[in-house]
Amino acid sequence: MRHFVSVADLTPEEIQKILDFSMTLKKERAEKGENKPILKGKALGMLFQKPSLRTRVSFEMAMVQLGGYAFYLSPSEVKLGQRESVADVARVLSRYVDVIMARVFAHEHILEMARYSRVPIINGLSDFNHPCQAIADFFTIMEKKGALKGLKLAFVGDGNNVATSLILTATKLGTDFSIATPPGYELPKSVVDQAREFAEHSGSDISITDDPHEAVRGADVIYTDVWASMGQEAESEKRRRVFPPYQVNEKLVGEAKSDAIVMHCLPAHRGQEITDGVADGPHSVLFDQAENRMHAQKGIIAWVLEKI
Repeated sequence: MRHFVSVADLTPEEIQKILDFSMTLKKERAEKGENKPILKGKALGMLFQKPSLRTRVSFEMAMVQLGGYAFYLSPSEVKLGQRESVADVARVLSRYVDVIMARVFAHEHILEMARYSRVPIINGLSDFNHPCQAIADFFTIMEKKGALKGLKLAFVGDGNNVATSLILTATKLGTDFSIATPPGYELPKSVVDQAREFAEHSGSDISITDDPHEAVRGADVIYTDVWASMGQEAESEKRRRVFPPYQVNEKLVGEAKSDAIVMHCLPAHRGQEITDGVADGPHSVLFDQAENRMHAQKGIIAWVLEKI
């Protein structure tokens, strides 16, 4: 069974296959106004512990546009791991649907669902990683730059779940990766060690620093995210004091390549991690990136259901 829990579990060829198929589906819809209903009769159950705009709508519309059906289970309906055990939810829900997407707090819940489910599990986000976002992001980079290998992606901010999936995907695909985080907010050592292993095979270069100016120098892509993610609200005031030097503003963008693109997985806290001038400026691809969540979800669902 093909679960989509982490990009680390996929080969570079499998990741590229998802990216290429997503691109094909986007072009097909643009040219013909619709996609072939390759998921006709298939149902996706969407299980949420965290609220979402892009994840919910992109997955639902991905299924609809491919001829399938998706339905939303809110945090209050299921209370995963509280009202009912994670294992039992997986056992029951997987008897009703063909694929499950779960957006959770604890990564262990994703792993447990994968152990007990009869159908593929897609990790819509966990505290450890965000693989669906990474697929959409590299789809966007490929679309804007025409290639992935040899480019430099610079991440500025917190070494969080998004940064984890980005470094793992970059080093799978041969993209150079630099990251600048404040001391104490680095990527987990286990993630960096795994990325270095991948980089040995792909030829990626990894740079880890606390200097955002060093990180973005020569970058083709600058990426940032919120300073405090969902579940870190208690730390938000402390983080607001620590992270201002890591703001992606016009001056920082000017230190990258002249044709660099700027990315953010959204929602953005404008005036904190990114300025209005950058988010709405000529380097920004934030909203193309958001749209591409839908096209990338199509590729991910098709892959787990072995349609590609």
